[in-house]
Amino acid sequence: MIDFEYNMDDNSLMHVRREYLRGELLEENLLEDPHRQFRLWLENALRSGIDDPNAMSLATASSEGNPSVRIVLLKDAGPEGLAFFTNYKSRKGDDLEANPRAAALFFWPGLERQIRVEGNIIKLSVERSDEFFNARSLESRVAAIISDQSRVIPGRSYLEEKYNSFKSDAEKNIDRPEHWGGYLLKPVSYEFCTIVSGIH
Repeated sequence: MIDFEYNMDDNSLMHVRREYLRGELLEENLLEDPHRQFRLWLENALRSGIDDPNAMSLATASSEGNPSVRIVLLKDAGPEGLAFFTNYKSRKGDDLEANPRAAALFFWPGLERQIRVEGNIIKLSVERSDEFFNARSLESRVAAIISDQSRVIPGRSYLEEKYNSFKSDAEKNIDRPEHWGGYLLKPVSYEFCTIVSGIH
């Protein structure tokens, strides 16, 4: 736990730091295949019990080069790339339509590890998006349908009323909306990092 008195006027953040002692990255311990190395670290994170081990920061940029970043959840990781699902009409969807390249960051502070991935983006097939959508809970499917992600709404009550109205009429097997589906980040580079206080 970090204990300090919060006062931005006296540069308190300059003193917020802890010693990083667990991180170690040696060449002889790395696999030649970066995807296999990624899977190894991801599996370590999954087994560690940390919260949201599949959370990744996803950075995109518009056609004008304006950057944007947000957290999404990794839902599959194969040799072909990293899969995630979202609203195609969101800010990230708009960015990826205009500029189909992205960067992702997995940060596991408890393990003192992070992985940076950069690559090209393609949409997943309709069949794969349908498969994932149909495996979600009814509540999650309804939320995907009614969400105006990255759009201004009148207020929370508007979204709650829309959600409750749709859910009351929805059946268990509701169809995936066209504006929601999956993307695949096809890596062109990986960077594996440990967080260290010094070289050790």
